[in-house]
Amino acid sequence: MTASRLEERFIHLGLGAKAEVLPPFTGMEWYEAYGARAAADGAEGRLVSQYTFTTSWAAWEMHPAGAEVVICVAGSMVLVQEFPDGRLDSVTLTPGDYAINPPGVWHTADVAESATAIFITAGEGTEHRPR
Repeated sequence: MTASRLEERFIHLGLGAKAEVLPPFTGMEWYEAYGARAAADGAEGRLVSQYTFTTSWAAWEMHPAGAEVVICVAGSMVLVQEFPDGRLDSVTLTPGDYAINPPGVWHTADVAESATAIFITAGEGTEHRPR
């Protein structure tokens, strides 16, 4: 057994309570290969990832197949959610805080200095749009 850094090697949680260390993250194109690799787990599969942000997000994203858990582990970020009825909600996350992005809710984040967060994502069918 060896230790891995979550920011470098994400984890897939799949059917049968499996946990699989994934190939190193190489950029947005990585997600296409991940989608193909995890397709058999459908909407029940979860991607566990960690990112550090030093600027606000340039896009919105939405996960139609399931909820996403966002856990702040360093710094602070303002998570902004846009609900299907157009209502906006926001919450500031600091280390140890978490929030849930419900299925079908568009979300983005504002970061003033730096924030590190862990994401547990039902990624099947994820969509993005410019902010």
